[in-house]
Amino acid sequence: MNLRQKLHQFFCGCFITSQLVGCHGLGTDTDLHYLGDKDLQYYEDVATKIEYPAVFEETPEEITFSGKPRTLADRSQDEIWDLPLMDAIHLGLANSEVIRVSGTLGTNGNGLLNNPDGTPTIFDPSIQETNVLLGGSRGVEAALSAFDTTFTTNMLWGRSEQVQNSPFFGGIPGGTLTQETGQFQSGLSKTFANGGQFAVSHNWNYTGSNSTSQLFPSNYAGNTGLSYRQPFLAGAGVEYTRIAGPIGSGFTGITGVSQGVVIARINNDLVLADFEKNVRNLVSDIEESYWQMYLAYRLYDTQVVARNSALRSWREAHAKLEAGGTRNFKPADEAQAKDRLFETQSSVQATRSDIYTAESRFRRLVGLPVNDGKIIRPIDDPIAAEFTPDWSMCLTEALVHRVELRKQKWNIKSLEFQHLAATSLTRPRLDLVSSYQVNAFGDRLLSQKNTDGITAQGLHSAYGTLMQNDQDSWSLGFEFSMPLGFRSAHAQVENLEFRLSKARAVLKAQEMDVSQELAITFQDLTKNYATAQSNFNRWRAARRRVELFDAEVQAGTTTLDTLLRAQSSLAAAETEYYRSLVSYNVAIKNLHKWKGTLLKHDNIHLMEGEWNPVAYQQALRRAWARTHGIDAHKLRSKPEPFVAEGFIGEVGVMPGNGETSYTSEQDGLTPDILPVPEPEMSPDYAPPVPVAPVEPAARLEIRNPVNRNPFAPTNADAAIKVVIDAEGEQPAFNIRRVSAQQDELPISDTRDNRELDLRPAKSFVE
Repeated sequence: MNLRQKLHQFFCGCFITSQLVGCHGLGTDTDLHYLGDKDLQYYEDVATKIEYPAVFEETPEEITFSGKPRTLADRSQDEIWDLPLMDAIHLGLANSEVIRVSGTLGTNGNGLLNNPDGTPTIFDPSIQETNVLLGGSRGVEAALSAFDTTFTTNMLWGRSEQVQNSPFFGGIPGGTLTQETGQFQSGLSKTFANGGQFAVSHNWNYTGSNSTSQLFPSNYAGNTGLSYRQPFLAGAGVEYTRIAGPIGSGFTGITGVSQGVVIARINNDLVLADFEKNVRNLVSDIEESYWQMYLAYRLYDTQVVARNSALRSWREAHAKLEAGGTRNFKPADEAQAKDRLFETQSSVQATRSDIYTAESRFRRLVGLPVNDGKIIRPIDDPIAAEFTPDWSMCLTEALVHRVELRKQKWNIKSLEFQHLAATSLTRPRLDLVSSYQVNAFGDRLLSQKNTDGITAQGLHSAYGTLMQNDQDSWSLGFEFSMPLGFRSAHAQVENLEFRLSKARAVLKAQEMDVSQELAITFQDLTKNYATAQSNFNRWRAARRRVELFDAEVQAGTTTLDTLLRAQSSLAAAETEYYRSLVSYNVAIKNLHKWKGTLLKHDNIHLMEGEWNPVAYQQALRRAWARTHGIDAHKLRSKPEPFVAEGFIGEVGVMPGNGETSYTSEQDGLTPDILPVPEPEMSPDYAPPVPVAPVEPAARLEIRNPVNRNPFAPTNADAAIKVVIDAEGEQPAFNIRRVSAQQDELPISDTRDNRELDLRPAKSFVE
């Protein structure tokens, strides 16, 4: 028994012993003892627990060093930041790497926190451009990579010793055959736009052996060859390849026809459309938040004025109560005045807090910290002029410029291309297959001479025989394959036809929704302007009502209750006026948004960043080279374009009565802005008391004809219009900006306010 056999038996015995001991000798109750004393480590009593990733990302200083939020208890005198609307939009765009959505803060539907991967950012177009995953979202670079030249090479060595079943091998019975091998392979392969595949290869195989039956103990055999494969039916041509990508080697495994450069380019356009829509929504949210913050300031000013009026009324009532009362004065009037005072004070506090809330929501949209030592105050006044857009023009613009419609048309174009490529796969696979190679053989790989001393032609150098080119081989033929029935291919074509029909039906429904959205915006625009006019006149009438009742209360001809009701009505009228005015400006913004012209209206344009300067030089060089090339008139050297410079086709809409027809090719799509005919008077103006009207000689009877339009103006509406216009023109009302840092009168104890001077409303504004 030799040493090798003894070692083999020893290791087998150790293995069997360890298995028996592991199965029976070690149990859970067996005590284990180790040398030395150490604390227990590496023991985990649970498999799943909440852990934190080892990721360090420095928090921005504007977040960590942000001041505390403003509250009613905070009376700090912060710097006022008068912010125009255009600066607010510019600030929001500059600070919005991540595009936020209004209305989701503080809710469970906050996508920024719940679904960060789905949150729109400025990086989305670049992510799509560089996406390399297979599927519908493949980027252009990944699609072009299918045409990159591929270089492959490998080198393998081997040695083998094998006893031969021969009594004469090596001169002894049972001799050992020893072989040494080496294999070297290298090649270049390239796929062309027409679907053809071209390859260049260079291979060497080395064999060395102690066999006596060989010409040389060692030799090198190799070749250098070319091969070309060209599809003729399924997957053939430039059109298929640029849509679906190069056809695979196996036709039966259809994985889709959306891997080409054209589909990848359309995928980029789809992401760009989403990015433009997200930017449009961000600008819309910033504008609306800006006007809501303006409204919060106006409502605060209104409540301050109402509170001061209530304070004055309470002081007068309290003074009358202490004096023993006057005519038409009751002790309950003083209590009612105090009730009204605290009611207005709570409204002041609520509206002041609304300013802070509106500012916080605005700061979130434009990417500002919670508190940077400044309080934002809108400086732009809302539009008070009548905006009269033309329905035909607006509908034309909406059908042309809405980004949602453009995105859906890109979907349709993508499906049309895929359907065209899928139709090609309903044909059999017929490929031209060809190859040519030069073979080589030699005792050595390289040698200065070919003479080997054995053969007449000289096989001493393998590369020498390769250069002689007297040993070649070639092949030429066709390769045909087809699935009987083409069930999968036809199913793919039908699937794309159904998807294409769905996409076209969705486009029609989208165009219908676009018109409906625009119609609702038109209605809101008219409604808000009309209510703004009515609320302004109501404000003016309420102001006059307060002045008249105040004079009557001073004269003792009426009770204090009527004056307090008039003051409440005045505050409500002013509040509703500003609400309707802000709603009117929001409706104007929505009109541009649903027309698809909001970004253009705000002078915002989307464009890509600058490339590397070398890229521009290379593109210019290739453009000059192609410009001076010779045109091949009988060859289609340039594919048909699928991208248009602008809108394709013509959108015609039905004109109204007395209107002309407008199309997408007409200019002047901006409606005229007409001045407001009614609210030109300040509420401070007190018109003279009108003379009692003379009774008419006969009653006015208004007949309601059958099938009359209930929304058409009536004679009563015309009469109200005449009465309002008859009051004459007055100076325009000047809207002052409200300060967020104005002082409020402490009224925790009304008895302490009796000695305070009544502060006029103008002291609360700047």
